[in-house]
Amino acid sequence: MVEIREVKTRKERKLFASFNVRMYKDNPNAIPDIIMDEYNNFIPKKNPAYEYCSARQFLAYKDGKCVGRIAGIISNAANTKWGTKRIRFSRVDFIDDREVSAALFKAVEDWGREQGLTEIQGPIGFCDLDQEGMLVDGFDREGMMITIYNAPYYVEHLEALGYTKGIDWIEYRIKLPSEPNYKLEKLSEAVKKKFKIELVEPKTRKEIKPYILSVLNLLNDSYKDLYGTVKLSDAQIDKYYNQYILLINPEYVKLLLDENRELVGFGLAMPSMNAAVKKSNGRLFPFGWYRLLRAPFAKPEVLDLYLVGVVPRMQNRGLTALLIHSMTETARKNGIKYAETGPELETNVQVQALWKHFEVEQHKRRRCWVKEI
Repeated sequence: MVEIREVKTRKERKLFASFNVRMYKDNPNAIPDIIMDEYNNFIPKKNPAYEYCSARQFLAYKDGKCVGRIAGIISNAANTKWGTKRIRFSRVDFIDDREVSAALFKAVEDWGREQGLTEIQGPIGFCDLDQEGMLVDGFDREGMMITIYNAPYYVEHLEALGYTKGIDWIEYRIKLPSEPNYKLEKLSEAVKKKFKIELVEPKTRKEIKPYILSVLNLLNDSYKDLYGTVKLSDAQIDKYYNQYILLINPEYVKLLLDENRELVGFGLAMPSMNAAVKKSNGRLFPFGWYRLLRAPFAKPEVLDLYLVGVVPRMQNRGLTALLIHSMTETARKNGIKYAETGPELETNVQVQALWKHFEVEQHKRRRCWVKEI
């Protein structure tokens, strides 16, 4: 028999935050969550998303052992923006036992119905900068620090519970050329000249700081029509700035300014943090912090492409190509051999068209599921 317990105590919150790390500790393709960040994400005083969200966490027990977890999130901002009545499921993990998965999802579905909601979707988090999308293809490939890893049997469980595809994200592995990409370089120079764009390449974090508010406002603007997104609040902007600023290597921050010195484009990539996170097993103490702070300046084989944004009025004008070229050219000069894209909506043909300039492999796919409740 499966027992579902809502997370209430500090001990239960710690178990919930570390469950995925422990479950996949022997899987070389799973990148551990940062346990402290996951713990803090469900503390209202530390996560500004609670200004417009409510959340509950559940653990599943069988034969006295914890065998699964799931969170339910109600984003009032998302439901208002998109005209939906949805509850989100997030942070879902379970052993290969249909009774366990059914009990976990029932807990979230029941809560949603109690709140007058009619649909469930996920995995999707508090906002678009949270992890989202269940892996449905590419289980034999290493993940990224910002993505979810799950076992193949999750897909069978979701389908058995009546969940269907809402939308998919796809990911690419890009082989960086050993020589400059002259075609992209020519295109980039033409874009800068035609639209009077200045490419700013900061050398220090101090040089980045004056642009932070503009960058996150730009992301709000450029991502506003993407699946499930809501506007980041000022408090959320502060949270993500403080959480990630020390992990940024300025070499891979690219800023585009127009003739009025206004920010019109932004790109962020980072040398892969996978090795540092795996070695620390998701823990910051005693040595995890040190490894993470060193990782952005290491020389790994892989560059992770995190964020690219262009203001709507300048989209489809080649600015995205300019950003991608600048980031990948910096990586090439530093001896990095491959780039990994973050999840891209399968409908985002504008970004995917850029990869024709490289040797690429579309190697992972992840899904947001939906179901009427």
